Amino acid sequence: QVHLMESGGGLVQAGGSLRLSCAASGDFMCISAMNWYRQAPEKERELVAAITEGGSTNYADSVKGRFTISRDSRDNAENTLYLQMNSLKPEDTAVYYCNAEPRQTCKLRGILDYWGPGTQVTVSS
Repeated sequence: QVHLMESGGGLVQAGGSLRLSCAASGDFMCISAMNWYRQAPEKERELVAAITEGGSTNYADSVKGRFTISRDSRDNAENTLYLQMNSLKPEDTAVYYCNAEPRQTCKLRGILDYWGPGTQVTVSS
């Protein structure tokens, strides 16, 4: 079981910055990657950034060069996931969710993705 809790959202003007954090605790033996998703009103949830156990990162085209994902893995029971967001745009407005993705072998055993409750980011023009 993994518990996730996001923080750091808020209201910011276009061009500003925010840093989101996700406090993650539990058993990470089954977790292969940690991700940030977002969902804007009336839109589907989309993957924003991902980081694997080995530290490889991947970003949505819309945030490349502006957002940076990082992970602080103190031990196998606590992790902190970050999303540094710079040069924010009004179209970045959304609820941002932290996600822990299980390994394929664990998915086959029925373990599902873990999600935090989300944090609202609003960018004013």
